[in-house]
Amino acid sequence: MANLKEIRNRISSISSTMQITSAMKMVSAAKLRKAQNAVTQMRPYANKLQEILSNVSATLDSSEGIYSEQREVRNVLLVSITSNRGLCGGFNNNVIKTVKRLAETEYKGCNVSVLSIGKKSSDAFKNTELGITGTLLPRDAEKVWDDLTFENSSEIAETLMTQFSEHYQDKIVIVYNQFKNAAVQIVQEEQFLPVLPPVIKEGEKANTADYIYEPSKESIVEELIPKSLKTQLFKGLLDSMASEHGARMTAMHKATDNAKELQDDLKLVYNKARQANITNEILEIVAGAEALG
Repeated sequence: MANLKEIRNRISSISSTMQITSAMKMVSAAKLRKAQNAVTQMRPYANKLQEILSNVSATLDSSEGIYSEQREVRNVLLVSITSNRGLCGGFNNNVIKTVKRLAETEYKGCNVSVLSIGKKSSDAFKNTELGITGTLLPRDAEKVWDDLTFENSSEIAETLMTQFSEHYQDKIVIVYNQFKNAAVQIVQEEQFLPVLPPVIKEGEKANTADYIYEPSKESIVEELIPKSLKTQLFKGLLDSMASEHGARMTAMHKATDNAKELQDDLKLVYNKARQANITNEILEIVAGAEALG
């Protein structure tokens, strides 16, 4: 059994750890509320814009819709969205595992590269064959987390659109955690380019409406499609940020509970050891008194 000093040191160390994890939980909870409000407000707008984009793209021919051009998939870019920091459970690992699975199964045989938005993803892929090789792809995309705004994310979206329009990439897929609640994050594999046609559910008829464009079809398409794609990426980043704070809050809550349980167990061991020492001292005193008598 460890001596009393060692047990006291362990109890003190665990108490310090509990203070840290509890503080991190409170910070993440405060940030989560702001991030959750942002993604909740953005999601209906982004989904409706995506629906309009799909319907408009379905009416375009190949010369008009450069972002909806379906071609043979040879070069695939996987955009891996993770965080810059850890201590958030399986938040980052789930995205990294999904990206590896897509590269090894669904896109096996293609020239697959990974654009990492987040240091955790960058560290996982920088020394692998999946590391980005294109000179036009940003290599410091994780800096977007320092100040996440629509303008900063739009720069990355514009680079992705350029990669597709100039035929450097035939397909671009975004992999990120979609926020459901503080305890649940769902890994999404969302096709960014080419733009997918509208999904027709069973029993529904295809939308064959002939749209009236004002001022002109070309100007609306040139404005709508890039804006929708930028909004799609920004929504994914907002989802990922809210998911990160939720995952970290949950992880720190569990860590605090585990530390409390371990602290209680050590206090019990400490009290037992202390009682054993007191009993031994009493026995030694009684034995010494009897010897003197």
